[in-house]
Amino acid sequence: MTLHTIIPLEAIWEGADKLDQPSEEVTIQGVLMQVNPLGNNEAQIVRLLGCPLGDYLNPAFAPGQIIHYIPTLKMDL
Repeated sequence: MTLHTIIPLEAIWEGADKLDQPSEEVTIQGVLMQVNPLGNNEAQIVRLLGCPLGDYLNPAFAPGQIIHYIPTLKMDL
């Protein structure tokens, strides 16, 4: 790949190390989302994966929002 730009390389690759963060899929209030765990039962929303269209307009589910959740084990019986 060739990149021709006047922007310094430091600015182009800024934040690239954050792309390697582990992510999880969680369902909250019926909305399946990808999140990055932050610790202390908190996570930052990366993107919505499955939900009704109206939930994309809900500011509580916007990418970048911090959510609080309690991880639970799902047991198949």
